Amino acid sequence: MQKTPFCLRVGHLLPYSMSDSNTTDFTNPSTFILLGIPGLETAHVWISIPFGTMYTIAVLGNFTILFIVKMDQSLHGPMYYFLCMLAITDLVMSTSTLPKMLNIFWFNSREISFSACLTQMYFLHCFSAMESGILVAMAFDRYVAICHPLRHSTILTKPVVAKIGLAVVLRSGILALPYPFLARRWPYCRTNIIPHSYCEHIAVVNLACADIRISSYYGLFDLFSVIGMDVFFIAVSYTQILRAIIRLPTKDARLKTFGTCISHLCAISALYIPDFFSSLTHRFGHNVPLHFLILIANVYLLVPPLVHPIIYGMRTKQIRGRLLRLFTHKDT
Repeated sequence: MQKTPFCLRVGHLLPYSMSDSNTTDFTNPSTFILLGIPGLETAHVWISIPFGTMYTIAVLGNFTILFIVKMDQSLHGPMYYFLCMLAITDLVMSTSTLPKMLNIFWFNSREISFSACLTQMYFLHCFSAMESGILVAMAFDRYVAICHPLRHSTILTKPVVAKIGLAVVLRSGILALPYPFLARRWPYCRTNIIPHSYCEHIAVVNLACADIRISSYYGLFDLFSVIGMDVFFIAVSYTQILRAIIRLPTKDARLKTFGTCISHLCAISALYIPDFFSSLTHRFGHNVPLHFLILIANVYLLVPPLVHPIIYGMRTKQIRGRLLRLFTHKDT
């Protein structure tokens, strides 16, 4: 059987080999089989321990952020509204993959229906793009707060914040729609075994016995239209922010103002650095074992939901203060 040497993921090239999977004679299966992490099946239980721990911390941390912002009226502002959007996005993105992944690791429950697979695929691409868009919105909030502080409350009103949030949701939802539709249109007649732990788009369509270049090209288009555009706008925002900081009269003022951006910069790093590392690994690590590539892809999905609430809990004085008061009140 001819090998398919490279597959385009959104932002990645994965060397899936069709010859690594068992083949059967059938047409369009009603279920797929997720292998988990191919080559590390015997270590699945051990791998599940850090993955399950990270997921638990991510869920508790993001729900804590949502609870604190809801309960504290002083946090009802643009920055914290965007933070709540980010927390919800992180929760949905991690929950769309981790429970099924842990089922594979713990109970060897590898079957997933075709419809459930396409649903998981849509949620993955939709909410990963949404997370990037929210970080752009947060960069705009920092730009207005630092470059136009006297007009912050009049520029970023609640209706404006709602419109920005709606725009981010619509963009992500619309751009993610072609993924399941493209996956559904291909005929699957060789195998129903997906060498992955979740239904990543190109891992699924690579099983099709058809020319899937449309799927590959759309993945590149989505990459440049979402991540490329978002990184550009974030870079423009921080260029203006740095110019405004440099013009401040004292070093203390510059450090204090820049300190208000640290949390957001850490959140950006938590999303884009693992993505960048994963992309480089998949593009240039042609001799890297498949199980390592799948591990990197899984960690990429877990790191932002885990790190974001920790970053904002530690770095944001209002949230940290509210959290301390909450625990102090319980202790007393």
